Amino acid sequence: MLLRRLDLPDARARAITQDIIPQIEERLRFLDHVGLGYLSLDRPTGTLSGGEAQRIRLAAQLGSNLSGVLYVLDEPSIGLHAHDNDRLIETLKTLRGKGNTLLVVEHDDELMTQADHIIDLGPAAGIHGGELLAEGTPEEIKKSPASLTGHFLAKGIKHPIRGSYRDLPPMPHHRKQPKNNPRLLPPPALPAQP
Repeated sequence: MLLRRLDLPDARARAITQDIIPQIEERLRFLDHVGLGYLSLDRPTGTLSGGEAQRIRLAAQLGSNLSGVLYVLDEPSIGLHAHDNDRLIETLKTLRGKGNTLLVVEHDDELMTQADHIIDLGPAAGIHGGELLAEGTPEEIKKSPASLTGHFLAKGIKHPIRGSYRDLPPMPHHRKQPKNNPRLLPPPALPAQP
């Protein structure tokens, strides 16, 4: 990583950073793990989507050893590229594996099929919803005649224009870092003060 190549002026600077740099690198790896590797460090927080902000908090939690925590997440896959969905699912499973409970409001079929339990409310949104339509494992939901979610999980929903979804190309196992990756570029220079 770029941090290991810092040209530190003296032994004092090296002593100060020897413990800090590995911690920063670990946090950056967690951000990459939840699909946020494209963010630059100078990005204003006000420009983050809700899903990005949630995934930043998830990345922070990955570094802790907390257990017995209830995480409530509202559509953490929003804004996430389909290729990064598997890493988000793996992150959620890691948190669950530490003895935590996750309550996730989600409409992504891949994430729903990985759930331990689904509660399907409906039949519509707002005042037209709120009724328990089905609950159970993803397999049980797929068999429920009252659940549109179950129907979607079992058979998919055709695209309104094309009639079907296109297949995504397989994700390479080892991604190459682009040479002009903004995460590796230094922050922009500040204007000189008059």
